[in-house]
Amino acid sequence: MRIYTNASAFSVWKNYNKSVGSLSKSMQKLSSGLGIVRPSDDPAGLAISEKFRSQIKNSAMAAHNIENKVSWIQTADAWLQTIHDIMGRMSELAIEARDGTKTAADRDNLDLEFNGLAQEITQIVTNRAKYNTQTMLNGNNDLVVQVGPDAGQTFTETAFDVDGEAAIAAAIAGHISTEVLASNMISATNAGVIELANIRATLGAEESRLEHTLEGLRSYEENITASESRIRNVDVAKETANFSKNQILVQAGTAMLAQANSMPQNVLALING
Repeated sequence: MRIYTNASAFSVWKNYNKSVGSLSKSMQKLSSGLGIVRPSDDPAGLAISEKFRSQIKNSAMAAHNIENKVSWIQTADAWLQTIHDIMGRMSELAIEARDGTKTAADRDNLDLEFNGLAQEITQIVTNRAKYNTQTMLNGNNDLVVQVGPDAGQTFTETAFDVDGEAAIAAAIAGHISTEVLASNMISATNAGVIELANIRATLGAEESRLEHTLEGLRSYEENITASESRIRNVDVAKETANFSKNQILVQAGTAMLAQANSMPQNVLALING
C-alpha cells in the first residue's frame, strides 16, 4: 500500500473524466438536435454534409430561377395572346374591306381601325410588354437562366422579335384602303397569325420543359436534404441510450472515486496496529 501515489484513484479518475466527457457530448447532441456538434464528432460526415448543404441551397435558388422564367413565359404569352386577338381583328377588317359594296370612305374608316391596331401591336412590342423593367418581345437579349446547382446547368432561350417576324411585320405595315390592298392584307394577317402561333407554341414547349426541370430539381433537393439530415441530425433514440449509459457510468465513477480516495486511510490502521 502506498501513500504518495494512489494508482487506483488515478485510474478511477481517468475513467470518470472520460464518462463525464461522453455525458457532456450526449447532452449537447440531445439539446441541439445535431449528431455533429463539433468537427471532431465526425470529420468525414461533416465534410459530406456541408457539400450537401451547399447543393440544397443552390438547388433552392435554381428552382427560384426556374419559377421566375416560367413567370416570364406566362407574362410574354399573355401579351402575345393580346397581339393574337388584335391580329385576328385586323384579319376581319381586311376581309370586310374586300367587299365591292363598300365605298372608298367605308374602306378609309376600316383602314383607320386597321392602322390603329397595327400601331398598338408596335407599342406592345417596343414599350408595354415588360418583365422586371426589361422588354420581352423585341429580341433585345438572349435569356440564360441557371436551372441547376452546378456550373453548366443552364437554360438558354434565343430572344425573338415580334416586329422582326416577316409575316407579322408585313401585316403591321399594310394599308386596307383599296380592295387590292385589302386582299393582300388578308394573306398577310393570316400568315402573321400563324407565325405568332408558332412563337407561342415554342414558348409553351419551353414552359413545359422548365416545369419538368423544376419537378426533377425539387425531387433532387428533397433527397439530398434527407441524406444531409441522416448525417447531421442526431438519432434521438440512440443518443438517449448513450446518455443513460454515460449517466450511470458517471454516477458509478463518482462512487468508486470516493472509495479509491479512502484507500490510503487504511495505512493508518497498520500504523496504529
